[in-house]
Amino acid sequence: LNMSIFSITHKSTDGKSRNGILQLPHGTVQTPVFMPVGTCATVKAMSIDELNEIGFEIILSNTYHLFLRPGPDLIQQAGGLHGFSKWNKNFLTDSGGFQVFSLAKPKDITEEGVAFKSHIDGKSLFLTPELSIQIQNKLDSDIAMSFDECPPASASYEYLKNSVERTLRWAARGKAVHSNPCQALFGIVQGGAYEDLRRFSAIETVKMNFDGYSIGGVANDGESKEDMYKAIDYSIPYLPEDKVRYLMGVGEPIDLLEGVVRGVDLFDCVLSTRIARHGNAFTRYGKINLKNLKFREDFT
Repeated sequence: LNMSIFSITHKSTDGKSRNGILQLPHGTVQTPVFMPVGTCATVKAMSIDELNEIGFEIILSNTYHLFLRPGPDLIQQAGGLHGFSKWNKNFLTDSGGFQVFSLAKPKDITEEGVAFKSHIDGKSLFLTPELSIQIQNKLDSDIAMSFDECPPASASYEYLKNSVERTLRWAARGKAVHSNPCQALFGIVQGGAYEDLRRFSAIETVKMNFDGYSIGGVANDGESKEDMYKAIDYSIPYLPEDKVRYLMGVGEPIDLLEGVVRGVDLFDCVLSTRIARHGNAFTRYGKINLKNLKFREDFT
């Protein structure tokens, strides 16, 4: 059962951008769309009323953080993420891979999965593609993500090639245990800024017939914007037109525009809420810092 039904409502005549409607269990999502990050099933410093007032139809939550605290069993008991948070629109959960890889050392990454220590209490844990999907099944998000390897931006071609192949094997393992009939499952394309690796990763991932596709590995530290845009350009031509495309962990307003013209439909990033909590705002004139003295008597 395909739990995410995507239809294109308008296509650009002079580029790859498109408008679409993504139908999910908790309502329709109009694309292209930015998903705010609600790490533990809540967007930091924002109420549900505020999210509704802005008009959000989908938010992202982090499998890694929810796995550690309060745990997937408790959330399942509460009625999944929707019952737990009382947000009655859509949730997308990431796989936990990005956080786990930032905590793991190279020797901790094996074919079976990734060993890491909890950032809360230092406890040793092990995350596999199967466990990531089983946790997400319990969280009962509307969209679950495959567990992928997240290599650093500085990784060599050889490392990335092996990583892409492992991510494909992990995607197949995760898909095999996915058992929530009301949850879409997305595959992730990797391959750094190498055209041949992106092409191979996209073609092989699409063969597995996921409900949607994501371009991963573009929000790593130390990666240039040029490499990010290359990764999109090298992946999009091999992704099906009729399925939604998601650029993970991006980004700044300019990156959203650059992604949209390249044919991306979904985005997420911690940046907007993070800078807001420090008194900054994105405006059409660029970023402003509301703590600057000149705003002291600005009541707009």
